[in-house]
Amino acid sequence: MLMNNDMLSGIAFGPVPSRRLGRSLGINNIPPKYCSYSCIYCQLGRNQKLINKRQQFYDPYALVEKINEKIQEVHKNNELIDYLSFVPDGEPTLDINLGITIKLLKKTGIKIAVITNSSMLSDAQAREDLMDADWVSLKVDTVREKTWHVVNRPHKFLDLKTIQNGMIKFARDFNGIKATETMLVNGFNTDKGELKDSADFIMNLNADISYISIPIRPPAEKHAVSPDERCVNMAYQIFSDKIRNVECLTGHEGDDFVRTGNAADDILNISSVHPMREDSIKILLSKAGSDWSVIEELIRENKLLEIKYNSIKFYLRRFNKLV
Repeated sequence: MLMNNDMLSGIAFGPVPSRRLGRSLGINNIPPKYCSYSCIYCQLGRNQKLINKRQQFYDPYALVEKINEKIQEVHKNNELIDYLSFVPDGEPTLDINLGITIKLLKKTGIKIAVITNSSMLSDAQAREDLMDADWVSLKVDTVREKTWHVVNRPHKFLDLKTIQNGMIKFARDFNGIKATETMLVNGFNTDKGELKDSADFIMNLNADISYISIPIRPPAEKHAVSPDERCVNMAYQIFSDKIRNVECLTGHEGDDFVRTGNAADDILNISSVHPMREDSIKILLSKAGSDWSVIEELIRENKLLEIKYNSIKFYLRRFNKLV
């Protein structure tokens, strides 16, 4: 299947702010909505074009020409691009020309990122196509077969164990930055046992960073809602026990946290990414010349939540859940 190149006008978009990738120029190399999954939380709605075979969608040279035009436009406006990011309206590794496209884009000197649901990593060529990328994120919503079918709703010919074996092979051979992302959907993949199993698998991938995310946009299914802050904190602690670098993605991508010198703002920004221990907050407050009244006020304003986990107090920024 080769799409008409007239459809390439919106192939590159942004750059948009990304907590993970800085200023990210998005690349939409898959027509909507060709995907191997139909996740219940997908912001694009239910998938009507479920496929499990890699194929050609666009001519890679025409694709790169359009992306280069967008890059020139961005640079003319004196804007920066940190990453060219494959984040299409479907699964990027379904594009059989992905490897060629990445190689051509490497000539721009801009780093390449790919966010994949991992379903094609059982294919050796799909793994090879990602080797020239600088940053790759692998989806690990669950490692349990039953949950996988309910949450990710994969193509009927996909096999979870085969995919996991492909992920392990990819992680072993890839020299760039390896990230994982786990979307927590309340009541589906959020019990302790499920989270521990996912953390064990991610640990074996030796990921450089692992993200815990929640649905923050309208999902395909109304019952695919965010867990509460206590559940996110539990997931963070379970993952942190096994994984070296864990972050929460529970806010809008533009809310990158930076140290401002204002204790309240710093605590809210940091705790939206890392639930903070009581002793860590006390140190931050002391350095800022502030006291515990800052925390009491944030709790009164319903901006911060105190949570006890394993007899230790943690503080987590409250987030807006979908209803």
